[in-house]
Amino acid sequence: MGDHQPRAGRRRTGRGQNGRVLFGPLTRGGERNFLDTLRAENVGALLLLLVSVLALAWASSPWESAYRAISDFRLGPGQVGLDLPVATWATDGLLAFFFFVVGLELKREFTTGELSSPRRAALPVIAALGGMAAPALIYLLVNLAADGQPRGWAIPTATDIAFAVAVISAFGRRLPTALRAFLLTLAVADDFGGIIIIATVFAHGFNLVALLAGLAAIGVFAWLVRRGAHPAVLLVVGVLAWWAIHSSGIHATITGAALAFTVPAGARKDDEPSVAERFEHVWRPFTAGFAVPVFAFFAVGMRVDPATIGDSLSSPVAIGIIVGLVVGKPIGIVTATLLGARLLRLHAEAKGAWLDLLAVSCTAGIGFTVSLLVSSLTFQNGAGEVAKAGILVASVSSAVLGSALLTWRSRVHERRGDPVPVT
Repeated sequence: MGDHQPRAGRRRTGRGQNGRVLFGPLTRGGERNFLDTLRAENVGALLLLLVSVLALAWASSPWESAYRAISDFRLGPGQVGLDLPVATWATDGLLAFFFFVVGLELKREFTTGELSSPRRAALPVIAALGGMAAPALIYLLVNLAADGQPRGWAIPTATDIAFAVAVISAFGRRLPTALRAFLLTLAVADDFGGIIIIATVFAHGFNLVALLAGLAAIGVFAWLVRRGAHPAVLLVVGVLAWWAIHSSGIHATITGAALAFTVPAGARKDDEPSVAERFEHVWRPFTAGFAVPVFAFFAVGMRVDPATIGDSLSSPVAIGIIVGLVVGKPIGIVTATLLGARLLRLHAEAKGAWLDLLAVSCTAGIGFTVSLLVSSLTFQNGAGEVAKAGILVASVSSAVLGSALLTWRSRVHERRGDPVPVT
């Protein structure tokens, strides 16, 4: 997802309504520090890749038992229902921060960004729906026909935008810039769809009292953030909201998005960044440099050997995920975009560049982080390992296919002398 950073050299303080400074300056004389590096999408993707390789190597080594012991080690106060394995803390706890950053970006897009105008948002939203529906349908058809596991239909609907943007940045430099903006907007809508799926499909043991308490805490957070409360106070209230939602039976990661939606994202006078911009700027390095990599470290770990992978890939679960992501994603996105642009007469950002759009859409089949999350929520048995294998193979395949197509299209534009404008 895009990171809307302030212009270099500007000192922005971002004050609440009572004039209190929420955070320090976003930049220091235009210098690029370690946190700025972590905000770059390609750096986050590289770190995620390295951690995933480490997890796979460790889980496939003679020291696999140590990896499993760390993953299953329980932490937290059992008196309040938080005596959880470390892997669960990574999924339910750390990913809440990831969804908080995602929610902040969604709020900004709905308030002042590409999704603030229904007409401008229509086409990427339709494309996102197509990119979610086609993989789900393919997965269902494969698993119903082969007597597999149809309940895993949501796994191939997600896109890991960090990896997708990294591939586009590396191999699609000569492509029209509007295509990247189209993919980012599509990814925002895709994230919103993923949040809805997780919130509605994966609830269990529903507790109304806990839910009401969580909603009340979110309401207090909304009031405090508009009053310019100290970040430490907001963090405490956010943690209480997370605990209540976790106790309600709804997947706790959704709390992050719900809290983010309450943060003001409107434009401020004197070219000051909105509170949502400031919060996203502060929390993105933590999610990109720690929260998501730690989640991936515990989510990816599986034994990698030819026999295991071969057995996994013969399963309808893995086949459905692979075909859904590698084939279903680009078909769904391109078909939905074509229908939206031609039949509904909507403004087509990729008009005249359908091959470029196809190349970009192939990268949307890299469904890593959220696909792993949905897989862990869907399967608690051996099917989970099969699903992991399918996600890994599909993501690598989509990255390779997308890279090849992007390289080809970039060379086409280079021979023409300049990029084809996207209108």
